[in-house]
Amino acid sequence: PDNQKIRLWYQYYPTMFSSLLFRRMGNSLRPSLRDYSRKQAPQLMSTPAGVGASYSAFKLTRSSSTDTPVDFEVKELQDDAPGIVVFAFNRPEVKNALGRNLVAQMESAIISARNSRDTRVVILRSNVPGVFCAGADLKERKTMKEEEVGPAVARGRQAMTDLSELPVPVIAAIDGVALGGGLEIALACDMRIMANNAKVGLVETRLAIIPGAGGTQRLPRLVGIARAKELIFCAKVLSGKEAQDIGLAEYAVEQNEAGDAAYHRAVEIAREIANKVCGMT
Repeated sequence: PDNQKIRLWYQYYPTMFSSLLFRRMGNSLRPSLRDYSRKQAPQLMSTPAGVGASYSAFKLTRSSSTDTPVDFEVKELQDDAPGIVVFAFNRPEVKNALGRNLVAQMESAIISARNSRDTRVVILRSNVPGVFCAGADLKERKTMKEEEVGPAVARGRQAMTDLSELPVPVIAAIDGVALGGGLEIALACDMRIMANNAKVGLVETRLAIIPGAGGTQRLPRLVGIARAKELIFCAKVLSGKEAQDIGLAEYAVEQNEAGDAAYHRAVEIAREIANKVCGMT
């Protein structure tokens, strides 16, 4: 019976199962769990279609239908410092709002990164100029049945937890707007690099709700309890420079004409981690 419970638990909560076992029993379980994952959940390891970047260590969940949009792109940076992987939001029509398809593809990317022995650093960025992530896709949520809303919210929250628990450094490169759930994703990363003209904030109280994906817990750890309460209660929006001043961002860089200055600074840091800290030179 106990083994049956474990199998059912893994079937429905694979990422939580893996994380708990890693914590309790150490990294020696990684190979066996990776093999178990491939046997029990092969859909998580299917090959992406129609994506031109290098995927030497990455295989993402994709529908066999060519109509399925790629809302969350993944590529391995072709660089002199190997092991740098770039995650990128790619929903320009809704400012990278966190819909079900995007969250599902992000989950697959996180699982692949966790199981890869080649990954040294992950950079999280946006392919959409001027926008990092606008938060939850509330328009999509309105179309859901009542019983679907809770699981959808929980799935997004779990994806951010899984991102925060990746065994490699994760750097958020914020070159535009990151509001609500968009900032919560950045808070789940190890470092945040922002353009000085970026706009960030947990603005859910404007809609009479509260941050629901870890922002109420992670923000105080960075800026202090009182400051976090002010930012959340007042739904304040900060510039990248203001975020750096209070410790929310490690760097606020001058934006360039291409609108990707934060990403370039993140790549510099990722190279330093891959080369020096991980001994890749």
